[in-house]
Amino acid sequence: MDNQLIYKGNFGLERETLRVDENGRLSQIPHPFDADGEITRDFCENQIELVTPVCTSIDGVMKELERLDRNVNKILNEMDEQLHIYSNPPHFSDESEIHVADFRGDHSGKRLYREKLEQRYGKKLMLFSGIHFNFSFDDEYLKSISSGENFSEFKNKFYLRLYKQFSRHSWLPLVLTASSPVYDRSLFEDGAKGAAVSRYASIRSSEKGYWNNFVPTLRFKSLSAYVDSIQRYVDDGRLFSASELYLPIRLKPKGINSIENFENGVSHIELRMFDINPLETLGINADDLRFAHLLAVYLSEQPDFEYTDELQIQAVENHKNAALLDLDGVTIDGIPILERAEQILDKMAERFTDNEEYLNVIAYEKAKLSDRLCSRIINENIYG
Repeated sequence: MDNQLIYKGNFGLERETLRVDENGRLSQIPHPFDADGEITRDFCENQIELVTPVCTSIDGVMKELERLDRNVNKILNEMDEQLHIYSNPPHFSDESEIHVADFRGDHSGKRLYREKLEQRYGKKLMLFSGIHFNFSFDDEYLKSISSGENFSEFKNKFYLRLYKQFSRHSWLPLVLTASSPVYDRSLFEDGAKGAAVSRYASIRSSEKGYWNNFVPTLRFKSLSAYVDSIQRYVDDGRLFSASELYLPIRLKPKGINSIENFENGVSHIELRMFDINPLETLGINADDLRFAHLLAVYLSEQPDFEYTDELQIQAVENHKNAALLDLDGVTIDGIPILERAEQILDKMAERFTDNEEYLNVIAYEKAKLSDRLCSRIINENIYG
């Protein structure tokens, strides 16, 4: 009998969007909200990041996002500004219009960290915006399947296994939600102007996006091994901190995302591949989040495996390939990518066969394999 506790969980969203003026250009006005809290910014001063409270349902987290979006738009309207609800930036003249987030006082360390990132990656990459989906299973469920094992150790091992599965399958939600195939030419060429269709369905998730200049490979025997494998990159200077681990999936501790905070164990898992969907008022479709939740449930029940360096490198390659607009010739495990996606969706439908609501969510995603979201955006000429 299905353990109904498996569907309980905690949900949170972080949505990044750029502020633009009445002419659709990057705002040059300082961030008008508090430095920290629900309405902050991420890399650059022109950006708004909405951080929802932790919720116990998808509906709840969407209501919180709507509340924050409404509050932000009220203030921005008074400033003759609006949100650029698209993952790719609008036109800008050059990097002088991109201002590193000017955190001050107790948060000045965040500004210094971003200035280091500027030196390493440049500022254009800072303009990419997206949505991060944070999820954790309810502890009541985890305790129900822990079989008397030390709970903290069991929980950490559970999320390490889930990370491996999500990392290998990060391409799947990307294929289903990629929605930024159009860009302004200034993104790649100073002084250029005008919309163009790229070879990517999602530039930010492609080889052109925000990646480390090497492929980090991690260890999963234990949480301490995982943490040590990140720390070695910090020690040799290839990462400034754990926050610079630019992979589509992250394990997160409670509170600040730091190596030290993992002393208290894993809190949740973060999915970082969602584009802002310009066809949705809030930038995200609730059924895409429901699917991500079902995928977490499904993957949590799959057998463990050894996540070798080779498999981790291949997972990154698969993710970048899944960001392409034309998927002809792209394969996963030797199978055409859309065919492989259909296979997984069919297996998920078998897993959730007794729940009509879940089957409808899976059917919604399956329909996008033949009518991709990114192609709808090109056809409707969303980007000015």
